Amino acid sequence: MKVIVDRIVDNFLVVELPDKSLGQISLSLVPNVKEGDVIELNILKKDTNDRKVSIEKLMNDVFK
Repeated sequence: MKVIVDRIVDNFLVVELPDKSLGQISLSLVPNVKEGDVIELNILKKDTNDRKVSIEKLMNDVFK
């Protein structure tokens, strides 16, 4: 999903979403951004699954 930085307020970016509504993102997540920049947000499904598998393995080791 691509969002457009509408403005920066305090430590938050006000971003325009694809449906033209507005949302907020912490400025700490995307430092050095400025108004008008386009940011792409992605869910990394493989990384998410790898993390889930790793945590499940740790939990299984702890509760054996």
